[in-house]
Amino acid sequence: MLMADHVRAVFQHGSFIPETPCDLPEGTQVLLTVHSAGLVAPPQVNDPAQRAAILRSIVERMRQNPLPANTPRFNRDDLHERR
Repeated sequence: MLMADHVRAVFQHGSFIPETPCDLPEGTQVLLTVHSAGLVAPPQVNDPAQRAAILRSIVERMRQNPLPANTPRFNRDDLHERR
């Protein structure tokens, strides 16, 4: 059975330390999905020409590094968190 819950934690000294108490039995296996809490802010680019140049650069890097043919394909449920 898969149960979903959200627990905020901090990674310290090689371990995830919950910020609030967790009511889990000892030895419970969990699946962690890591979301950085605002560590990187995207640049504010308003110039249309500069935005187009950035987009071209991204597309070129994607073309230079295609996904291997045997890469797993994800469906909608795999890509979106369900609550």
